[in-house]
Amino acid sequence: MSATVTLGVVQFACSDDVAENVATASRLVRDAAARGANVVLVQELFEGHYFCQEEEAAHFDRARPLQGHPTIAAFADLACELGVVIPVSFFERRNQAFFNSVAMVDDTGTVLGVYRKSHIPDGPGYEEKFYFTPGDTGFRVWHTPFGAIGVGICWDQWFPEAARAMALTGAEMLLYPTAIGSEPGRPDFDSMEHWRITMRGHAGANLMPVAAANRIGTEIVGGRTQTYYGSSFIAGAAGELVAAAGRDGEAVLTASFDRAALARQRAAWGLFRDRRPGLYGAIATADGG
Repeated sequence: MSATVTLGVVQFACSDDVAENVATASRLVRDAAARGANVVLVQELFEGHYFCQEEEAAHFDRARPLQGHPTIAAFADLACELGVVIPVSFFERRNQAFFNSVAMVDDTGTVLGVYRKSHIPDGPGYEEKFYFTPGDTGFRVWHTPFGAIGVGICWDQWFPEAARAMALTGAEMLLYPTAIGSEPGRPDFDSMEHWRITMRGHAGANLMPVAAANRIGTEIVGGRTQTYYGSSFIAGAAGELVAAAGRDGEAVLTASFDRAALARQRAAWGLFRDRRPGLYGAIATADGG
């Protein structure tokens, strides 16, 4: 097991051509690995445009099963070649069900398992409930040579319960592939700082690094237009911003962390020792009752 981990995050504008996006993501992953990254995060649903701007049945044709998925196979080969871990976001079809999923590919090219997005948004421009069944995997943590990795997907990142669940089951770092930007009908609203601050809070509350990869650019889907604000980042275990991308332009971020030092800090700080699970029953209810 490696004593340190170097996280890598990439961001780019997606076309609606799968091969082009896979090539772009692969190039940027190679760049991150060349800078020493052991774990490289790519943005949510990067194979094409963020189709959830609209409700259109034809978009279900984008989904593929895990087994034999060509994009996952390509990144498995890349992960093995570079000796890095890559969580791969994909639109998963399983029989009659459809999920927004991540396949965790380790440094040998092995698919360790799949996480299916738990929290599914439904609002103008982000109409995911039309496409995705709420995930049935629970929150997952994967053990790799570079540490235990927990992954949430986009809307999951707003829920402290998800971050804490992954931390409690052994995560050493939390990664969030994302697609977020402008809000249709609210041109003056910008959620970027709120988005970052929420996840930085997860880092501080759980004393572990948090990283998010977001897309950039303007996409037109079914006559609807949405602009994504990038701003991908890596936060340290105190919630501090240690690497950040801009709103525009491709980016490759890296940051290194001493795993042993962070483990000692988590043990000594008392955040997990002093928890009172018996008092938190309201969290497991819909109405606090």
